[in-house]
Amino acid sequence: MKQVKYKFLKYIKFDTKSDPESNSNPSTVKQFELAKELQRELEAMELQNVKLTDKCYLYATLPANTDKKVPAIGFISHMDTAPDTSGANVNPQIIENYDGNDIILNKKDNSILSPNDFPELKKYEGQTLITTDGTTLLGADDKAGVAAIMTAIEYLQKNPEIKHGDIKIAFTPDEEIGRGADHFDVKFFNAEFAYTIDGGEIGELEYENFNAASLLVTVNGRNVHPGTAKNQMINSINIAHEFHANLPKEERPEHTEGYEGFYHLLDISGTIDETKMTYIIRDHDKNKFNEMKLNVINIAKEINKLHKKELIKLEITDSYFNMKEKIEPVMHIVETAKKAMEKAGIKPIIKPIRGGTDGSRLSYMGLPCPNIFTGGHNFHGKYEYISLQSMEKTVETIVNICGIVHDK
Repeated sequence: MKQVKYKFLKYIKFDTKSDPESNSNPSTVKQFELAKELQRELEAMELQNVKLTDKCYLYATLPANTDKKVPAIGFISHMDTAPDTSGANVNPQIIENYDGNDIILNKKDNSILSPNDFPELKKYEGQTLITTDGTTLLGADDKAGVAAIMTAIEYLQKNPEIKHGDIKIAFTPDEEIGRGADHFDVKFFNAEFAYTIDGGEIGELEYENFNAASLLVTVNGRNVHPGTAKNQMINSINIAHEFHANLPKEERPEHTEGYEGFYHLLDISGTIDETKMTYIIRDHDKNKFNEMKLNVINIAKEINKLHKKELIKLEITDSYFNMKEKIEPVMHIVETAKKAMEKAGIKPIIKPIRGGTDGSRLSYMGLPCPNIFTGGHNFHGKYEYISLQSMEKTVETIVNICGIVHDK
């Protein structure tokens, strides 16, 4: 299990940043570089059904080592990193026997990873932390998951006394831009259920996620000379402000937690003639989620009515739904993960995901898929870090799941 460190440090050297502006599949060709390296490793391990698709989905099977009839189970992680921070030239720092004090990431720009800002750092005193150098993200989301799966498969091969059924693994592209399950071949994968290894803090076990939609608001205005604008000019920027002001301020991400949903303004750009705003809408409760979508429709209608013109047009697109609906009928797979963590000496932390994973969409594609921790913190930015000991526990949890499913 110690190999997870070296695999992780190897994989984060690959720049696999996805691109939401790209219409290609995958969104960036460079994701293939890591996929091809993983393919080489899987073939060298002599796994079966190793397949890299033209869309950059990589599959493989560790065959059963028992005659007992055991359900095929899967483990899935994504290869891409978030598009909002550089994933190139990652230069990790290894902090052995962390002393609980500030970690200087980068002296040049005074980037400091401090327990004053991130109190959870104190939990890792005495452990080995892997951090950034303050100029890029680290890539633990989700190369820690990739490394953990690869290490667990290697461990199972070297310890044949651990009996297991067919173990399916898959590595996907473009999860960070919401496309990770777009071309996932559930039929070829052929698992009864699976786990995404894509969570955060050690012990996290998640089978609930947001219902999610994207919202594009287009406001049309009318530009005339400001000197003669009275009763003629329609400033689309001001109308856009009206729309945003009508959304509940307490339902913004910075004011919500737990099961609370939000409206999140991602981008706004415009002129007097036209303004566009993009939002994401999130809530765990399906009824509340639908009410939030109806709310934006009604706000637009009221503003249009007030101005006696169709100034605002909306495009609402559902992104994914809460996997809880698909997991509850097969809760034994959550119980299995809990037992596996407890066997590894980990206290399970069952909580809702304030986001989504490939697993949320895969669950609706017929592959029930809860999410398990990797041990990382502060994903997507220069303050990202991970505990080596947590990664090793992820490996142990995967191995334990395989054994528990066999022994049932």
